[in-house]
Amino acid sequence: MTWLPGSLRQLRRDVFFLVLLGMAILFAIAMPSRLPAWPGLVDWPTLSALAGLLLLTKAVESSGALDVAGHWLIDRTSTRRVAALGLVASTALLSMLLTNDVALFVVVPLTLRMCRIARMPATRIVVFEALAVNAGSMLTPIGNPQNLFLWQQWNNGFGGFVWAMLPLSAAALVLLLALTAFAFPATSLEVHERIEAHVDHTMLLAAALLYVPFILLADLGYAGWGLLGVAIVFLTLRRRVVVSIDWGLLLTFVLMFVDLRLLAGLDTVKSLVGGLGLSQASHLYAAGALASQAVSNVPAAILLAEYSHDWRTIAFGVNVGGFGFVLGSLANLIALRLLGERGAWGTFHLWSLPFFAVVGAIGWLLL
Repeated sequence: MTWLPGSLRQLRRDVFFLVLLGMAILFAIAMPSRLPAWPGLVDWPTLSALAGLLLLTKAVESSGALDVAGHWLIDRTSTRRVAALGLVASTALLSMLLTNDVALFVVVPLTLRMCRIARMPATRIVVFEALAVNAGSMLTPIGNPQNLFLWQQWNNGFGGFVWAMLPLSAAALVLLLALTAFAFPATSLEVHERIEAHVDHTMLLAAALLYVPFILLADLGYAGWGLLGVAIVFLTLRRRVVVSIDWGLLLTFVLMFVDLRLLAGLDTVKSLVGGLGLSQASHLYAAGALASQAVSNVPAAILLAEYSHDWRTIAFGVNVGGFGFVLGSLANLIALRLLGERGAWGTFHLWSLPFFAVVGAIGWLLL
């Protein structure tokens, strides 16, 4: 199995994927007549848009440009508070443009190295970076997978999506930056090592030139053609970019679409969800936020989309649901996995649960 991309080999240890695979096997056994219809349950435009973004962001990440930008930021910070504010703000901004998980893969390793160099505790900064990607990524349709799905599902326009999410995202970011300034001291930051990074200008230029055309094609409903063009370019220039994207994430999404749409079609589930009064925006919002705490916000968005066309309220609910318990967003799990400290879960919930309550109340008021 060594010929498989690393992201696919790692799926055997991915509990979330294994649960989805188990559900698919149970559905196949219980409803074998539905097997031919499974491909039709997958939202292929969303999957194409996600695959294209993974290719573009992997190219930017692999080019080394973000490392240079991060090192520039570190060299110009004077205190722990300024460093934390810079890292949190940078993480939020990157998550708007490069998706939340890519932002974490770029910023968290850089943060850990900076903390080792400057002898700073890393746990709290990484926790705040996890909050930052949830707050920042909710603004754009390409910021996180649930937004990408809702954008493609309803074809509501890039600008329209941003405008709809702007009040909630802005409120969450202002609150987070104020909390960051409070949580980190103004003690001096001393960096004793020189950090060198090199940029692959060819890969960076290709990604930059392809980024806007791809977004425009996805916005117009031609994500598949956009993906084809991006794939051809990188197969020609840098084949390793295509091999190294997160193929496991794409396969996980295929299973999520199949499992959750089969689940939503069950009579018992229809009866249960039908009794929640999802025609009322407040009920739909609460269902999205609370369901995300149990099953994560991407599956919650896919499930609720089967029962309501109020995409803005669904987006509000599932994005707020990224805060709170660690399972609310896969980005939370990624951040804590990259951190690799045992006590991080307790620290995460110490900050994330109150943040969920406050942002949740703000979202309720903005409905």
